Amino acid sequence: MSQLRKVAGAAALVLVDGVTPLRPEPELFEAMLEGWGRQQRSRRLSVPLIEGRERLVRRFQAFTGVWPWCWTPEQVEGWSVSGGWAHSTIRSYQGALAVFLDYLCDARYGWISECEQRVGARPVQVCHEWNTAVHVADYEGRPERRPLTRAELQAFFDAADDRVESAASSRRKGWLAGFRDATLFKTVYGWGLRRREAVMLDVCDFTVNPAAPELGGFGVCQVRFGKAMRGSPPKRRMVATVMPWAARALEQYLAEVRPQYGCGAHPAIWLTERAVRISARQVGDRFAQFRALAGLPAELSVHCLRHSYVSHLIEDGVDPLFVQQQVGHAWASTTATYTTVGADARNRMLRSALSRAYDAGAGGGDGR
Repeated sequence: MSQLRKVAGAAALVLVDGVTPLRPEPELFEAMLEGWGRQQRSRRLSVPLIEGRERLVRRFQAFTGVWPWCWTPEQVEGWSVSGGWAHSTIRSYQGALAVFLDYLCDARYGWISECEQRVGARPVQVCHEWNTAVHVADYEGRPERRPLTRAELQAFFDAADDRVESAASSRRKGWLAGFRDATLFKTVYGWGLRRREAVMLDVCDFTVNPAAPELGGFGVCQVRFGKAMRGSPPKRRMVATVMPWAARALEQYLAEVRPQYGCGAHPAIWLTERAVRISARQVGDRFAQFRALAGLPAELSVHCLRHSYVSHLIEDGVDPLFVQQQVGHAWASTTATYTTVGADARNRMLRSALSRAYDAGAGGGDGR
C-alpha cells in the first residue's frame, strides 16, 4: 500500500480510511472519478479534456444504471447505437470510456482490491476491438462538411457585408457587431484559422513580415492557441499573409471599428458590447445567421472556411507543403483530406500534365 500512495490517482489517496458509508457504491464511484482526474492532471492533460471525459463516464453510468464494476460489453454496444452519433464522435466516446477502465484495472492504482473489499466485485475492460469503432480513414468528418466553392464564399461574404450596410444605413443597434463578425470570418478564411484560434487572437498577434514589407503590420499572423496534442500546451505557428484583401479588411476594422468599443486596453481583437472577448459559441451562431442569409446549406460550419482556404490555395497552384505549414498540420495526409479541388482547377492540372508529356515526346523522349 505504501507504494500505491506514491502514484497520482491511487485509491489510497482519495478514499477515507476507517469510514464505512451507508451506501458505499456512490462514494466509491466518486472516488474513482476523483482519482482519475488526479492521474490525468499529473499527465498535464487539459482541464476541458478531463472534464469532458468525466461527463462522458457519468453519462454512461446513468445509461446503464449500474456501477463500473458491473459494466458489460453488451452495455457498451447498446449505448453506442443509442445516440445516433457520428463515427468520429462515438470513437472518441468509446476511447474515453476505455481509458477510464484501463485506469481502474491498472494494479498500480489499487482500485481492483478496493472494489473486491468494499462491494465484492471488480471492474473489467468492456471496450474491445470487436465492439468498438475503429479508425480506418484519415478523415472521419461528415461528407456534408466541405469547402465552400468560390461562388458560395463570395455569397457568404456579400451577405455579411450587406447586413452591416443595412444596419448602418438604418442606424440600428448592432452594426458594430456586424462589422466585427464580417471581418472575423474574412480573417478565419484569409489565414486558414480554426474557430478557437481566431477567437483567441490579440491585436499584438499581427506583425511585419520582412519577406513582404508591402503588407505593413499584417504580414504575419502569430497563432498562439493552436490545437493541442495529447495534453501538450497549445501549439503555436506563424501564418504568412497570402491574401492582401483580408489584411486590408482587418486593418480597417482595427482602425475604424474596434476603437468604438471603448476598450483600448483590452488585448483581444474581437470584443463584445460588454467589453469581453467573443466566445466560440457566439462565432458559430453568427456564422449560422450569415449562412442562412446567403442561402447556403445548413451543414456548412465555421471550420469549412478553413477547408476552403486549403482547397483554394491548392487550386491556385500554391505548394502543398507551404499550405500544410500554414495550417499547422503535422502530416501532409491531413491537409489532403481538407482539399477538394474544383473541376476547373483539375482541368488546368490535367492540361499542364499533358503538355509536359507531349513536350517531352516532341523532344525525342519516349514520354515516360
